Amino acid sequence: MSKKEINLQDYQLHEGDTGSAPYQVALLTQRIFHLTDHLKLHKKDFSSRRGLITLVAQRRKLLEFIKRGSEEKYLQVIQGLGLRH
Repeated sequence: MSKKEINLQDYQLHEGDTGSAPYQVALLTQRIFHLTDHLKLHKKDFSSRRGLITLVAQRRKLLEFIKRGSEEKYLQVIQGLGLRH
């Protein structure tokens, strides 16, 4: 597993929230970290690599959606997850 743990509750807008864009970005980031670690061990697992690329594209689209809505929220999510230094 990845060494960086993401607390998903920090990105929920309310209790039981699983559909908001910040929560989905955090969940995708967690899955991306897991797949990245997996691919470091299994270099020839091309089907997992394709899934990883799909997840990264999906996360990028959600981040663009957040950025259109609120630049502050976008920066908060990016800094919280440690993306795009």
